[in-house]
Amino acid sequence: MMTQQRPKCAVLGYGSWATAIVKTLTTNHHHVDWLVLNDDIRASLERRGRNSKYLPWCDIDRSLITPSPCINSVVQDADVVFLAMPSAFLKKFLEPLTESLSNKIVVSAVKGIIPGDYLTIVEHMNRYYDVPMKNMCVVTGPSHAEEVGQCRLSYLTVASEDCHTAEVVEGVLANGYFRCSLSHDVLGVEGAAIMKNVYALAVGMAVGLREGDNFLAVLIAGCASEMSRFLNEAVPIASRDINAAAYLGDLLVTCYSPLSRNRRLGTLLGKGCSVKSALNEMTMVAEGYYAAECIRRSSMRRNIDMPIADMVWEVLYNGATAYDAMQTVKNILR
Repeated sequence: MMTQQRPKCAVLGYGSWATAIVKTLTTNHHHVDWLVLNDDIRASLERRGRNSKYLPWCDIDRSLITPSPCINSVVQDADVVFLAMPSAFLKKFLEPLTESLSNKIVVSAVKGIIPGDYLTIVEHMNRYYDVPMKNMCVVTGPSHAEEVGQCRLSYLTVASEDCHTAEVVEGVLANGYFRCSLSHDVLGVEGAAIMKNVYALAVGMAVGLREGDNFLAVLIAGCASEMSRFLNEAVPIASRDINAAAYLGDLLVTCYSPLSRNRRLGTLLGKGCSVKSALNEMTMVAEGYYAAECIRRSSMRRNIDMPIADMVWEVLYNGATAYDAMQTVKNILR
């Protein structure tokens, strides 16, 4: 049950995005109970107020954080719980959980899909942890952790079916550099956040293949059109503006920015690396790897034509080379 005073916040995860979220919450003078499973990172946070591995230059007020390896103590008194770990590790993070989340606001800051289950984070938390949809929230939009951690201006979307839930989350996050807009399109913005990672892989492959800016612009336009077509058929909603930051904005920054880990993975594949070696080169998780399989299954089930997403799947899971797969896409782009 929500307390009458300032909401108590908990963050689960200790990577770059989790660190940027904690930085934002503490900048807003919220105390954060923080699940940090890595002993070295936890010690560094306690001693210096810095995550020694992720955004190690980012200073966090030590008096406003309580890092802990115990998920139950972290969430026990929280009103708002942020999920900010890679989607592939969400089950492992939550496995020891015995505290109920059903009466808390649960915020997904995860731009990914549960591997193997093919569920979004909202669907997973609703189905397996009994979190009511009115208590679920998604925070998404063009938001590289490196820039948020530097307090650089960013525009995020806070989506929930419940207006009060969205307003509470906006209230703990929003400040001069972390601008928030509200939305009811929970599954739509979550779907866009998953799909843009797949398309960043496609753009990265084109970069690795030394395609020029002219081609990249047409490719990204095709990605935007394909994403819009999928969302309109899979999760139709009349009020969706596909040109808004949570959709087109997030797609653009993930496809164009050198900070994008999905674009980097695609670039390695475009340069001729095998999938295995490219994944081994990555120091952080590229969510598009898992998302490509989910989008493939979902589009085939609904009979939605998605040649760019299919091209990425062919490279990741069916042994196609980036060069050969890109030729197919070149033939359908206009």
